[in-house]
Amino acid sequence: MTRDEAKAVLLLYRPGRAEGDDPEIAAALALARQDPELARWLDEHCARQAALRSAFRQITAPAGLKEQIVSEQLARAKPAVFRHRLMFAGAALAVALAIAIPLWLARGGGADDYSTWRNRMASWALRGPYRMDLETNNQAAIRTFLAQKLAPADYALPAPLEQTAVTGCAIQDWHGVKVAMICYRTGKPLPPGQQSDLWLFVMDRAAVKNAPVAGARQFAQISRLGTMTWTAGDKLYVLGIEGGEDALRQYL
Repeated sequence: MTRDEAKAVLLLYRPGRAEGDDPEIAAALALARQDPELARWLDEHCARQAALRSAFRQITAPAGLKEQIVSEQLARAKPAVFRHRLMFAGAALAVALAIAIPLWLARGGGADDYSTWRNRMASWALRGPYRMDLETNNQAAIRTFLAQKLAPADYALPAPLEQTAVTGCAIQDWHGVKVAMICYRTGKPLPPGQQSDLWLFVMDRAAVKNAPVAGARQFAQISRLGTMTWTAGDKLYVLGIEGGEDALRQYL
């Protein structure tokens, strides 16, 4: 499979779906894990999908649309009139979407919005086995490596996370800004090839808009990944785990 063929296949991919359901998608994802350029393209694709889903969720259907469709389907009367009204409702929804997305972008829901950043971090964690830039169980070695690469290294860890087994780290790029990805293992059995099931992402706070205020934590469930986002000092953090909010809080 070539890179262009993989891109065509991955246009149908959504984070959180079982890869085994589609052998072509599984093969394309496997190629992305080996091809840095394809991996960057996939990250951007997943972030766009997450942004669109967020925009769609903010759209309210015209009042009475559901009841109108149900009643007219049951009656099956005047099909031409029904089609006309349904087309009108669809047009109204399209107009609402055209208005909502620009407004959402104007409010900060664009590429540099913190929620978009958080969703991208989740897609990295959910993407499956990936290459770590450094594999080690030594927290100090991770900080030294990140500092040498000019990535965030002076981050502050919650006490429980200090005691959690670390497996390594990677450095990701977010619109030209380096993101530190620290990988942990909770001790639960992992699928073959998976080294981590808990991830911490750290980035300079100034690089994104609308981040949580200092001292506040925001939980969000993104597919099968539970995430908690917060700021401290000049850093923005997101911690992710396969599970829900209760699974996360024991590490905070």
